[in-house]
Amino acid sequence: MITLVNLFFGCCATASVLYGQFEQAFFFFVASGVADYLDGTFARALKVNSPVGKELDSLADMVSFGVVPGAILYMLLVKGFAGVDVLPIELTLAASPAFLVTLFAAVRLANFNIDTRQSENFIGMNTPACTMFTVGLMLIFHFDSFGLAGFVSSPVFVYLTIPVLCWLMVAEFPMFGFKFKNLKWQGNEIRFTFAAVAVLIGILLKEAALSFVVIAYLLFATIDNFKNGWSVNG
Repeated sequence: MITLVNLFFGCCATASVLYGQFEQAFFFFVASGVADYLDGTFARALKVNSPVGKELDSLADMVSFGVVPGAILYMLLVKGFAGVDVLPIELTLAASPAFLVTLFAAVRLANFNIDTRQSENFIGMNTPACTMFTVGLMLIFHFDSFGLAGFVSSPVFVYLTIPVLCWLMVAEFPMFGFKFKNLKWQGNEIRFTFAAVAVLIGILLKEAALSFVVIAYLLFATIDNFKNGWSVNG
């Protein structure tokens, strides 16, 4: 049931994005993310597991963290082409590359399901982080944070962002997970430090924080890789 709640809010977020209701889409995204976290938490607490639950989880994530970021980038391109004298079909075709992110999210989720190396950490950027980044761009555009609305919706920026996100989701690039086995500092240094930085970014940048938190995550993962040795085998 909790997994299906994730899917429901993912559908609502998608519809909100395509109707230009960006603040509403943000809250639906948060709700889907909470449900995505809770389904696994409750499953472990109740000690229940089933193949159907696993498949449903991936299908729900495909919408909430696959279709939603594609829809956001699509709408940013539509907004970026505003004022350009083109036919609707031409505008649709020009914005359609945004859904390449959705395709790569599908590949990412399929690989994750069969990759035994990703039980605790990730290989490549996880789909919620990808979606968080695009939601951040959506909020920056909506609130014109720091006057960056024109920049984040410019076709050049969005077209460059699309292949970067696609590559990050399928790259053989180790990234630390967020599951704490315990609350001790030892063994969780990177997680505690990143959490503190993320909170600081949230306080300073407010609605513009999400995209920068993901950028910080990528930087922390890179530092962690060089510190511990670059390996994707465990």
